[in-house]
Amino acid sequence: MLQASLKAVQNKDMDQLSKKDNVTYKRWSNHEVRIRGEVDLLGHSDGDQGTENEFCTIASSRVDSEGKKSATMSGFDQNEETYTVDEALETIGFGKFQWKMSVVTGLSWVADAMEMMILCILSPQLHCEWKLPGYQVALITSVVFAGMGVGSPLWGNVSDTYGRKSGLTLCICWALIYGVLSAFAPVYGWLLFLRGLVGFGIGGAPQSVTLYSEFLPVKSRGTCITLIGAFWAIGSVFEVLLALLIMPTLGWRWLLFFSSVPLAIFLCFCYWLPESARFHLLTGKTEKAMATLARIAKDNDKPMPKGKLVGHKQTERGRIKDLFTPKYRRTTLLLWFIWFANAFSYYGIVLLTTELFQAGQPCTAIQGAKIEPSCSLECKYLTSGDYKDLLWTTLAEFPGILFILLAIDRIGRKKSLALCFFMFSLCMLPLFACIGRMFVMVCIFIARAFISGGFQVAFVYTPEVYPTETRALAMGTSSAVSRVGALITPFVAQVMLRQSVNATLSFYFIFCLLGGVASLLLPIETLGRGLQESCLDQEAEQQTATNK
Repeated sequence: MLQASLKAVQNKDMDQLSKKDNVTYKRWSNHEVRIRGEVDLLGHSDGDQGTENEFCTIASSRVDSEGKKSATMSGFDQNEETYTVDEALETIGFGKFQWKMSVVTGLSWVADAMEMMILCILSPQLHCEWKLPGYQVALITSVVFAGMGVGSPLWGNVSDTYGRKSGLTLCICWALIYGVLSAFAPVYGWLLFLRGLVGFGIGGAPQSVTLYSEFLPVKSRGTCITLIGAFWAIGSVFEVLLALLIMPTLGWRWLLFFSSVPLAIFLCFCYWLPESARFHLLTGKTEKAMATLARIAKDNDKPMPKGKLVGHKQTERGRIKDLFTPKYRRTTLLLWFIWFANAFSYYGIVLLTTELFQAGQPCTAIQGAKIEPSCSLECKYLTSGDYKDLLWTTLAEFPGILFILLAIDRIGRKKSLALCFFMFSLCMLPLFACIGRMFVMVCIFIARAFISGGFQVAFVYTPEVYPTETRALAMGTSSAVSRVGALITPFVAQVMLRQSVNATLSFYFIFCLLGGVASLLLPIETLGRGLQESCLDQEAEQQTATNK
C-alpha cells in the first residue's frame, strides 16, 4: 500500500516536470535569446505585445533531474547553427561579385554626374541662343534641384517599401525618358518642365549606394563606397569632354541626347542586379535572401556558412517618423545639417571658381569691392579655354577621394567628415586677403578636393548608421535636404558676391565650420560596425553592453 502511494506521488512529480510553459523571445543579432517569464506574459499573446516585429514562441520544459533545460521552437532548433547576413558576407568576403557591383553601381553615378555637369554648360548656351534673362537661366538649374529635392525622399520610400532594385530601376528609367525628351523641347517652358522631371528621376540615384552598401563586408565598406565617388568624377570629366566635342558642331540638343546614354547602359545591366538580401530578410523572404547569398558565394568561389539564416521581419518600413525616434532624432537632425552644408559649400565653390576669375583683378574683387553686374541679356558662349577651366576644377575631385581613402578607415567617419569641413574653412581664409590669381586657384582647388571628400564620407556614414528598414528613406531625405543647399547657394555665390565678396566668403566659412562641429557631435561612430538589420539590433547591442 505504501509502495503504491509513493509510486503515485512520483508519477505526479514527473508530470509536473514534463509540463511545458510557453515563453516568448526575441532573436538578437548576437544570437542571444531574451526570455520573458510566465508572469510577464500572463494573458498576452504574440499579437498583443504592441510591436510590429514578429516574435517567435517556444515551448520550454521545466528543469529536469540533472538541472538542465530543454527547449524547442516551431521551425527552429536551438542546437542548429545560425548566421546573419553580416556574418555571411564576412565569410564570403569581397570578390568578383562586389567588383561587378562596383562597375554597375558606378554607371549610375556616371549618369548622375553628367546630368549635373551639363547644367553649367547648358545655361550659358541657352542664355545666348534663346536670349534669356538671367533669372530664367538660373531657373534651368534651380528646377532640376527642386525636382531632386521632391524625388529623393519619395524614391527612398519606394526603395524601403518595394525593394532597392525596384526603386533604382524605376528612377533611372524615369530620368532616361525625360532626359531624351528634353533634347526635343521646342520652347523654354517645355525645357524647364522636362528638366524638372529629369531632376525628379535623378533624385533616386543615391539609392544605388544603399543597394551597394548592403552587399559589402564591414572592412571593405568605407573604401568601396568612397571609390564609387571616382565614377562621379569620371562622369563629370566625360561630360566636359563630350561638350567640347559636340557643342561646336552639333549643338546642345545632341549633347542632352548623348548625355542620357549612360542611363540607358545602366538600365541594360539592371537585369543582372540582385535585390538586397537584407531587404528580402526584412520582408520575410528568407529563401530569396539565401539564394542571393548563395549567388555571391558562387561568384566569389567561397563556401556558404553552415546553418540557418536568421533575422527580423519588419512589416512597416520607410516611415519618416522612424527617423525621429529618440534613438535617431539627434543623428537625423545633425546629418541633415551636414548634408545641407556639404551641398551648399560644394556647389558654391564650383560657382565661385568662375565668378572670382571673371571679377578681373583679384585684389579688387576680394577686398570687399562690389562686382558690377553686366546686362542681364548680355551673353558669352563658352570657349575651349572655359572648358579647360571646368576640366581642371573637376580634377580636384580625385585628390579628395584619395585623401578619404587614406583617412576614413583609420581615423573614423566622424573625424574624417569634420576634417573635410575644417580644411574647407581653412582654405577660405586666404581668399579674404589680397592674393594672386594662381594662389586663389590653388586655394579653391584644395577646398573643392576636401568638400567633395566630405560628400563621400556622408555617403558612407548615412547608410551605415540607419537600420535596413529606414536606410533608403534616410538616404533619400538627406539627399533632399542637400538639394535645398544647392538651391540656395547660387544666390550667395552669384547674387551676394556682387554686393560683397567678403560677406559671401564668410557664409561658406561659417557653414563649413558649423558642419565640422556637427560632425563631431554625431552620437554614433560606424567604423567597424555591421549594418543594422532593424531597430532591434541596436537594442540588442545596448542590452549586451549593459550586461557586460
